[in-house]
Amino acid sequence: MSGMVRVVVDAMGGDNAPTAPVKGAVGALNEVENISIILAGRTDEIERELKQYTYDKERLRIVHADDVIGFDEPPVMAIRKKKNSSIVVGMNLVKHGEADAFVSAGSTGAILVGGQFVVGRIKGVERSPLAPLIPTAKGVSLLIDCGANVDARASHLVQFAKMGSIYMKYVVGINNPRVAIVNIGAEEEKGNMLVKETYPLLKECTDINFVGSIEARDIPKGDADVIVCEAFVGNVILKLYEGLAATLLHKVKEGLMSTLRSKIGALLIKPALKKTLKEFDTSEQGGAPLLGLNGLVVKAHGSSTEVEIKQAIKQCIQFGEEDINEKIKENLTIE
Repeated sequence: MSGMVRVVVDAMGGDNAPTAPVKGAVGALNEVENISIILAGRTDEIERELKQYTYDKERLRIVHADDVIGFDEPPVMAIRKKKNSSIVVGMNLVKHGEADAFVSAGSTGAILVGGQFVVGRIKGVERSPLAPLIPTAKGVSLLIDCGANVDARASHLVQFAKMGSIYMKYVVGINNPRVAIVNIGAEEEKGNMLVKETYPLLKECTDINFVGSIEARDIPKGDADVIVCEAFVGNVILKLYEGLAATLLHKVKEGLMSTLRSKIGALLIKPALKKTLKEFDTSEQGGAPLLGLNGLVVKAHGSSTEVEIKQAIKQCIQFGEEDINEKIKENLTIE
């Protein structure tokens, strides 16, 4: 893919919509020259937000969508009934080739269902996993799957490993990324039935760099670049990761402000501490791509600010420029 990367942003999705999606879209537009933005949602609300900003109007347009899918609505029914929702309208733009990517902080269930049934999977892909980048001591790792396929099979995990390797190589720039499966020990014989069935299959794959099992405590160390698991385990890891990071940040700030001496020390270490904490800020990583679809769908946190939306939009650029979907089609060996 060359030229402009066309990104649809769900302007009505998320706790902070339409303010955060619109502001994030404008921020991305002003920072990156080779993107164009389509804001899907209620035109009057979007235009009200846009009046506050300066941006290249030639690279932004609005596609009207009356309906909004709520977080508490049954996803399948909502996708079927709310054809004029911002999620369905936005995904149809990707499906029909009018856009390259779709970004939303809306209902996770609706985005997963819409991705599978509106945008559609690449032929041969059994399941599409959610795959966020998570910060580690050595940079970032890809956690795949973190929420899309709770009852995955071994063949699904093998495909996740292959798609994750392609993503990390071409989007993140890690040559020969290390792939590990989440386990309760390093030994090959450990794990539940799914892990025990998947491990030898990954071991036999010649097109990935499989390094064995990884325990949860070793994930933050950056001992693997692609962390493979089914969605229940992945979602628990992700939520614990985010919660622990927020708690530690709160306790560090509390400790630094507790005495006059600590406050003076805080002033001295502030630049270095700020840099370190930023590296472990999950909002800097954007959203979680739903891999293996006929177009890119990125799920951002429901509570996303404009910073997270902007980062999610920007990550679509590398995905598009590297033709990740084509590489998945070319390199994924269907079992």
